[in-house]
Amino acid sequence: MNDNDPTHAEAFRIDVGEAERLIAANMPQYGCVSVPLAEATGQILRQRIIAERDQPPFDRATMDGIAVAAADLGNGVRTFEIDGIQAAGEAVKAVKGAGHCLEVMTGAVMPTGTDTVVPVERISVADGVAAFEDGYAAEPGQFIHGCASDHSQDDVLLEPGERIGGPEMAILTAAGQANVEIARWPKVAIVSTGDELVDVGEALADFQIRSSNDRALQATLERYGCAHSKRTWLPDDPQKLLRQVGALHADNDVLVLSGGVSMGRYDYVPGILQELGVKLIFHKILQRPGLPMWFGISADNKPVFALPGNPVSTLVCFVRYVLPAIGSAMGAPPATRLRLPLAEAVDFEPDLCWFLPVALKPGTDGTPCAEPRPTNTSGDFIGLRGTDGFLALPRAESHFPVAYKADFYSW
Repeated sequence: MNDNDPTHAEAFRIDVGEAERLIAANMPQYGCVSVPLAEATGQILRQRIIAERDQPPFDRATMDGIAVAAADLGNGVRTFEIDGIQAAGEAVKAVKGAGHCLEVMTGAVMPTGTDTVVPVERISVADGVAAFEDGYAAEPGQFIHGCASDHSQDDVLLEPGERIGGPEMAILTAAGQANVEIARWPKVAIVSTGDELVDVGEALADFQIRSSNDRALQATLERYGCAHSKRTWLPDDPQKLLRQVGALHADNDVLVLSGGVSMGRYDYVPGILQELGVKLIFHKILQRPGLPMWFGISADNKPVFALPGNPVSTLVCFVRYVLPAIGSAMGAPPATRLRLPLAEAVDFEPDLCWFLPVALKPGTDGTPCAEPRPTNTSGDFIGLRGTDGFLALPRAESHFPVAYKADFYSW
C-alpha cells in the first residue's frame, strides 16, 4: 500500500490518546542490570529494597547535652555528676547510678540507664557536675530518636519503578545495597535526515542550516538518565537511507528519526522503513505541531519513531510520546501529570490537539500557572527559550479562557 496515497494517509490520522495507546501496546520490555550503587543515580529502580535493620538501630540522641534518667527528674534532681562522654560512633556506655549522667553528642547511642537528653544550652558545668539553668524543666524522654521509630528491620523501603534521586540514594545506602538492580536503558539511535543539515564546526552554505534536532533529543535523553545514545545525520538519498538506517536498526534497540516523514517528493523515510520490514502502526496524529509523526515496530520487535523535521514538532513529539514510551518499557510507573491553569486566554480553531509552549509563573494566589508562549512556526525553536514545557489543549474546544486547566508536559 502506498503511504503517499491520500486515502491511506487519511485512514491513519488518529487522536493523541489512540497514538499513546498504540505505542504502549507495541513497546518491548528492556529488563534490568546490576550496577554499583554509585552508578545508580537518576536511574529507575528494578528491585524491592528491604530494611537491613531497624532505623534508627538504637535510641539516638538528637541534641548535644547530657543524658539523664527520667526517674531522677521525677525525684527533683537538678544536678548530675558527669561520668564521661558518649560520642557518636562509640559503643554504648552506662551511667554509674542515680544522680549521674554522661555527656552525649548528637547522633550517639543513648547510654544505658538514661532515657532523656538535656540540651547543653540548658546546663552549666563546674567541677565535673552539670546543673540545670534556673527555671528549666526537662520533659522525660525528650530529644531522643527512638529505636525503630522510622522503620523496622525487613520493612519494604523502596519499590521497583522509583527513580533514584538523593532521598532514594540515602535509603539504598542505609539498606546496605553495594549493588542495585536498575532498568536497562535501550540503545537509542537518533537520526536527523535532510540535505540541508550541517553539523556545528562544518562550513555552512547560504542554503543550509545547522542540524539541531539530534542534539536537542540527545540532551533530553541525557537529562532523563540515558548516558549512552548515538547521533547521526543522513542525506535525502534513498539508497544511503536504506543501507544506513538498516545498519542502525541492527545495532540499536530504538530508532528515532527526524525529518522526511510527510508527503513531499523527498520524504523517503516511511517507504524506507517499510522496505526494511518495519510494520506501520500509525502515520499522522491529529495534533499541532507534529501531525506527520510515524510509528512502527520491526520484525525484531524494535520500535521506530519517525518524527517531523521541524524542530518544535520534533521536540514536542519526543517529549509527548517517545520518552514516556521508553520509560514505561523500562518499568517506570506513569508520570504524575500536573494540570495547570492558563495565565491568559488563547484560541485555536483547527480540529487538532494543540501542544502550546508555556512558561511557568506564580498566579495571583501563588500557585503555578502557564503563560502561553506560542512559537512563530513549528520551525521556531528559538521561541522555546525560557519555556518550561507545553500544555496539551484538547481537540474538542477552540476557546481556552483564563484559568483553563490542561495537562502539562515538562521539557
